[in-house]
Amino acid sequence: MSDDAITLLIVDDHPVVRDGLRGMFESAPGFTVLGEASNGVEAVTLAQSLDPDVVLMDLRMPGGNGVEAIADLTRQSARAKILVLTTYDTDSDTIPAIEAGATGYLLKDAPREELFSAVRAAAEGRTVLSPAVASRLVSAVRAPANEPLSAREREVLTLVAKGTSNREIARVLFISEATVKTHLTHLYAKLGVKDRAAAVAVGYDRGILG
Repeated sequence: MSDDAITLLIVDDHPVVRDGLRGMFESAPGFTVLGEASNGVEAVTLAQSLDPDVVLMDLRMPGGNGVEAIADLTRQSARAKILVLTTYDTDSDTIPAIEAGATGYLLKDAPREELFSAVRAAAEGRTVLSPAVASRLVSAVRAPANEPLSAREREVLTLVAKGTSNREIARVLFISEATVKTHLTHLYAKLGVKDRAAAVAVGYDRGILG
C-alpha cells in the first residue's frame, strides 16, 4: 500500500458486487481496499477499526441499511467520507442519505472512470452527485415538501400521531412492517422532516391531521 493511496471500505450485500468493486479498485493505481462489509451494522464496526478514507455504501441491505449506517458514522464523527453507490435514485433514498451525512451519491451504472473520480473527490471532502440525483435534489430544494400524501400515507401518519408502533400499524392496516417503514420514508420526504415527532407536528400544522 503506498502512503498516498486512498483507502476504501466496500459495503454491499451482494458478494459479486463486492468482488467486482474490489477487483476494479485494486487494479487501479492510487487505491487500497481495506475491507468489505455486507450490511450497515458491519460497516460501522469496520469503519471504526479500519479507519478508511472513503466508505462505498450501498443503501438497501438486510441486517442494517445504509442510511442508518451513514447516520451512525456521522454521529460518531468518523473520519471516513461516505460515497453512496446504489441502484436506487428515488427521493426516498437520495434525500435521507444526503441528510444523514453522505458526501456523495452515485448510481451503480456509473462508468469506471467516473467512479474513480468520485472516490478521489469524496476523499478530498468534495460533494459528488450523479446527474439524476443532482436534479432530484435541486427539485426537492426548490419545491420542498408540497407533494400530497397518499391515502395510505395519511392513515400511517394518523396512527403515528396516536403513538402507534410500526408493528401495531402493520397489524391494523394488514401490511408488513417493512411496508410501514417505506410509507414513513415517503411521507417524511414529502413533509420535509426526519422523524416521527416532526412528521406529526407538520401534519397538524398543515391540517393533514385533524
